[in-house]
Amino acid sequence: MSEATDFLALLGQSADPGVVEAIERLVADEPDYRLCRINPLAFAARNGLDEEASIAAFLHGSRIGMFDIAWNVLCPGCGGVLETNASLKTLQKEAYACSLCADSYAPTLDEMVDVTFTVSPRLRRIAAHNPDGLPLAEYYRQMYWGSGVDLPEEGYDAIVNDFIIDHVELAPGEKAVLSIQLPAEFIVVFEPVSHSAQFIDVRGEPTRERQTLSMIYDRDHVHNQKMEMRPGPLRIAVENRSDARALPSVCIAGGTLHDLLGRRRPFLTAKRLLSNQTFRDLYRTDTLAVEQRLKITSLTFLFTDLRGSTELYERVGDLVAFDLVRAHFQVLNEIVAAEAGAVVKTIGDAVMATFPTPERAIAAALRMREAMRDLNRKHGREDLLLKIGLHEGPCIAVSMNERQDYFGQTVNIASRVQGLANSQSIFATGAVVDDLQTATLLRQKALTPQSHDVSLRGIERELRVYEIP
Repeated sequence: MSEATDFLALLGQSADPGVVEAIERLVADEPDYRLCRINPLAFAARNGLDEEASIAAFLHGSRIGMFDIAWNVLCPGCGGVLETNASLKTLQKEAYACSLCADSYAPTLDEMVDVTFTVSPRLRRIAAHNPDGLPLAEYYRQMYWGSGVDLPEEGYDAIVNDFIIDHVELAPGEKAVLSIQLPAEFIVVFEPVSHSAQFIDVRGEPTRERQTLSMIYDRDHVHNQKMEMRPGPLRIAVENRSDARALPSVCIAGGTLHDLLGRRRPFLTAKRLLSNQTFRDLYRTDTLAVEQRLKITSLTFLFTDLRGSTELYERVGDLVAFDLVRAHFQVLNEIVAAEAGAVVKTIGDAVMATFPTPERAIAAALRMREAMRDLNRKHGREDLLLKIGLHEGPCIAVSMNERQDYFGQTVNIASRVQGLANSQSIFATGAVVDDLQTATLLRQKALTPQSHDVSLRGIERELRVYEIP
């Protein structure tokens, strides 16, 4: 058997069969660029597959060596990859600058970190395994832009040629001269390897006199200045003093480029992956460094607790109570995973879980409540009385006690809201209930939340919470 066959057989033991078949076709038949920085959400959409099953398959594939996982820091403006990390642990900067957009961004895990998968050379060697050999257009497609930019399949080269006037490839130490005719456009001399940009605002009366510009590429020069020139001949002297290939290209920052950058599609964010149960199971302690504090602007927390669990042990005995509590944990874990969430930890008989969006958390809460009712009916007693609380907001992802955890006021509020709940009730804050998709879900289920203004321990302001009947 070939190594590819062995890999696929091993993947088939833990991943959805339909996804495994699609991955087999991908590896065997697709062009190289589709195997570099694979966007699992786009892969699922293209093959008519479930997103969560596709994410799980690529995670399992990465764990067994089929794919290399990458955490790419993206520019929110142009969608370019500002830094690529093999592990989230190496994402350490307080800010990332994009010279093309002439702006700097504090990293968040919501929309700035794109998680992708590239096929391993052991499975199939592709051109991107040697990025220095990629032509300019393919370097932009496979290495510069993140997987959230929806680059066209047909006519891609023609579009790139439409906004790039001229370019040159420079090996380390090489020099070259570009002689171009400047159009009356806004021009960017962009170098995608070092992310250097020189802006030229071309305006005024055309000139026949040759204008000149010198550019040096090294580790210390990041060009992002702006100058004015007149339409007419321009001589650009470029020198590569870096230890890597340079690809200076003269681009028209006009409609063609802006339209291309405006084409966006969903991608797998670090936030979503950290709230994925398969990821947490496979990468338990290999996620964050102890000293890291990574921001998430929006995450939904769900806390549960069993009411009267002490009395339960007294009433039915330790063995029966233990079996009931264990069955309750199993059901909750399955529901959390099914709704694209992850269990962060259990504390006694309580569960703390996270979800990427409020409506998935509410859907999980409703399923949990019904599941406890089913378990109680099965045993003929109201033994499992589940209290549930939810809140959404910003937080910080941290590493505590050798596991990925979360810290911040959002977590505190979610925990306090759960403390308001009584048996079989769900309490959620306005941040959860007011979400449009949550409101749609509750309307579909004919559920009308009842509002209460409450004071929570440790929270100065009064908070409006909603009881979901």
